[in-house]
Amino acid sequence: MVRLIPRDENFYGLFIDLARRLTASAALLHKLFEEPSQLQAHAAAIKQVEHEADTITYDIILRLNRSFVTPLDREDIHLLASQLDSVVDLLDGTARRAVMFRITESKAPATRLTALIVEATSYIEEAVGNLRRLKVATQNNKQIKELEEAGDAVYHAAVGELFVGSPNPLDVIRWKELYDTLEDALDQCEHVANVLETLALKHG
Repeated sequence: MVRLIPRDENFYGLFIDLARRLTASAALLHKLFEEPSQLQAHAAAIKQVEHEADTITYDIILRLNRSFVTPLDREDIHLLASQLDSVVDLLDGTARRAVMFRITESKAPATRLTALIVEATSYIEEAVGNLRRLKVATQNNKQIKELEEAGDAVYHAAVGELFVGSPNPLDVIRWKELYDTLEDALDQCEHVANVLETLALKHG
């Protein structure tokens, strides 16, 4: 009987829509640190994308609850949607902190970290676009993990620089918090890659 019921293939399109929001928010965050004079505008744009990502994630969960036959295991669909949405949440959280801290000028490590995030999310979007072919979808995982390792190096050097000389304690607090959330976002990109790798092992 189950074989006679068609699988709900709409999940693939929803995942692509969610991945596109991920790359859009990453690009906007990179612009935010490149153009701190436009802080409010970029943060507002990221918040809009974050709302859209939340709506797509909700639609995925709703469809999951209503679908009888799914193209992937239910728990994997839920996990992948949650992990993708978590990256967007972290990027939005970074933007909100930048506004809250009233950042008026950027630091080079922040733009380097956001550039790495832009690259990692582009690999994720490409992978999600190939979910029907899981072996192809996981070809970018190595690059994503290498970007996360590069981000770790930038993060540790950046935090170390904050304590050189006699820094302003408030600046240290502000930028340490921002660097932390940027590193968390890169870590979360690697978590998405790990989920895709697990999917390939299960269904490949």
